[in-house]
Amino acid sequence: MADPVTLHIEPSTIGAIDELARKANQPRDVLVEEALQNFVKLRAWQIAKIEEGIAAADRGEFVSDEEMDRIFSKYDSA
Repeated sequence: MADPVTLHIEPSTIGAIDELARKANQPRDVLVEEALQNFVKLRAWQIAKIEEGIAAADRGEFVSDEEMDRIFSKYDSA
């Protein structure tokens, strides 16, 4: 069984959740649980990617100046 959690949510957000729940024919708590699961997965992915980038930088794995120049010139509109 899930642990209960108390949240303070803006009335406009509750209204939007309730409208989605009505349209999806699902209870509010199902939509909130799904949203929280998606949020946690996304944040975990973001943090893992940041940690990968930091580890690569710590190993000295950087883009060369020439590669950066090529990238900047590709998008330079001047």
